[in-house]
Amino acid sequence: MNFVTVIGLVAGGLTTFAMLPQLIKILKTKSTKDISLLLFIMAFLGVILWLVYGFLINDVPVMVGNGISLLLVGSVLILKLKYDGN
Repeated sequence: MNFVTVIGLVAGGLTTFAMLPQLIKILKTKSTKDISLLLFIMAFLGVILWLVYGFLINDVPVMVGNGISLLLVGSVLILKLKYDGN
């Protein structure tokens, strides 16, 4: 594995799992009042487009990474809507 591949894998891993700390915090505190709804709507739509792009070019790493991201961002978005509605 060359250096460029390692950089790509690390970057992909970091961006894929970037939402995990926020999701964990929301689950612990049951609060989403300090996070932006617009940010997560935009992130959700962006990840969907990346996932579609991955399918169109048949790029498995793009599909897998963004599939995971979609689950994480979608979970945060659902919790944001749930807790802000209370």
